[in-house]
Amino acid sequence: MDDTDRALLAALRRDGRASVSDLAIDLGVTRATVRARMERLSKAGEIRGFTVVTRSDIAQSPVRALTMLGIEGPGMDRIRRQLSGRREVQAVHSTNGKWDLIVELGTDTLEALDTALRDIRRLEGVSTSETSLLLSTSRFSRV
Repeated sequence: MDDTDRALLAALRRDGRASVSDLAIDLGVTRATVRARMERLSKAGEIRGFTVVTRSDIAQSPVRALTMLGIEGPGMDRIRRQLSGRREVQAVHSTNGKWDLIVELGTDTLEALDTALRDIRRLEGVSTSETSLLLSTSRFSRV
């Protein structure tokens, strides 16, 4: 992946509906180059898809948070399964460093978030957690 590919991906993140012509102008390349690069990036799995985020997607979960979890013992797979079964859980990410999992949460109210966090912290094997509320989002992406 070169600088043009990275610039193309950044432009698509800003506006996934941008026309090939507009992308070509922004990047200073031909439309054929943009099309070829998009096709190559898609085939290589760098572009995994395109999506639309609607107002109702956000309205359904106006209270959003990231919860970092420290897992104790061998219960990682069990905890991931338990988390994925909760309606408040939008995604579960494994990570490195201090935290073992990062959980994206979305609820209707702060009270519902508090309840979800209390339930998650009570899962056997969850040793520590830290939660950050998401106050605003500049860009949406879903895979």
